[in-house]
Amino acid sequence: MRRSAVRSELEEEVGRLSSLARERGAEARRIAAHDVVVAEWVRFKCRFGCKGYGKHMSCPPYAPAPADTRRLLAEYSTAILLRFEGIPGHPDLKPGEIPLDFHPFFRDLILWVNSTVHLLEKTAFYDDFPKAFGFGGYPCIYCEHLHCVAEEHEGVVDESIRRLCRHMDLVRPTMEGAGIDVFSTARKAGWDLHVIPCRDLEYGKIEHGNITSIGLVLIE
Repeated sequence: MRRSAVRSELEEEVGRLSSLARERGAEARRIAAHDVVVAEWVRFKCRFGCKGYGKHMSCPPYAPAPADTRRLLAEYSTAILLRFEGIPGHPDLKPGEIPLDFHPFFRDLILWVNSTVHLLEKTAFYDDFPKAFGFGGYPCIYCEHLHCVAEEHEGVVDESIRRLCRHMDLVRPTMEGAGIDVFSTARKAGWDLHVIPCRDLEYGKIEHGNITSIGLVLIE
């Protein structure tokens, strides 16, 4: 196939996926794969400071290491960055409304982001872009009333327990869990993101619900 024809098909696919993202309430921006920023410090933030570490198959230590992510990105030229605004069901969120176990509280937001990423990846795959691969955000929450098998598993953390995942077809690594600097990558797309303050610096007690979530789909 001629290069011009391949380029035309890619342009059409980017347009289709962008429209699909808009239908799901997300904004899409095409970016070059080399504009996805990977940094070691991101993984350290997961290891030291996040309550979800080691508890979800989408997160470290089960997510790819930064070096793995860099090697993967080197095989791509085109990606779509996805932007999600707000928290479904909580337009006027106040810190006092957020429970200590806030992961289930944000279930609708997490599913919105990750299911959209998965849908775009799956659509691109069946549109004959077999390399399509997505990165979501937030610890996985597909096991609605159960703990992830990673959290249930006692003893040494081992990659082999991934075979026990109840939603292996749906789970993708989080951007940050794979070492992607979401803030810097978003700036490459023209989005200037900032850390949301928490009440009295209390972990998880964000002061408002006007948050921005980011997802990524590598295409070709």
